[in-house]
Amino acid sequence: MTTSTGGRPRDAGRDVAILEATLDLLTEVGYDDLTTAEVARRAGAGKATIYRRWPSKAELVLAAVGRMGGDPPRLADLPDTGTLRGDLAALFRPQTPADDERSLGVMRGLTSLLSQSPELAEAASNAMVGPFVESQRLLMQRAVDRGEVPDGADVATVARVTPAMTAFRLAVERRPVDVDELMHLVDVVVLPALRVAPPG
Repeated sequence: MTTSTGGRPRDAGRDVAILEATLDLLTEVGYDDLTTAEVARRAGAGKATIYRRWPSKAELVLAAVGRMGGDPPRLADLPDTGTLRGDLAALFRPQTPADDERSLGVMRGLTSLLSQSPELAEAASNAMVGPFVESQRLLMQRAVDRGEVPDGADVATVARVTPAMTAFRLAVERRPVDVDELMHLVDVVVLPALRVAPPG
């Protein structure tokens, strides 16, 4: 991959260092007090390098938050247990205490950014939970294709249920969601909404 100016190849390692430094600062000082100069210092990068890639602080922070969500999912890389419930159970991996603490710290740091405009709030939400939503949508659509979920089920909406609850727990209740809670939500909300009988 090259820079937008057509110059020398972009250093992916430098990008990672910049985005990781941004996340660290976001958890430590919050969005308002985060500065590009301090990000550059911690990442060992020049401010000009950062501004070429992310022209504003908001864009830099959203890119860093998006890194937490991971790459866009592909169906071939997702669990395939033969049932939607089994696929979702395999998708929901336990977080380490360090991961939970970082997620909570990022949500605390994002508070002022989220209040600045609906557009920024939506962008931050999409960056954090977008891949999680898409992973579930792909699994649900595959369940439709194999006949487990009836045609016409609103998979696009239902795929947002557990990500929305995860975001609510982090942003409002200031605590992570564990796998048991997510699977309870699958059994009492997700599967009934898709007209799939939960396990007996």
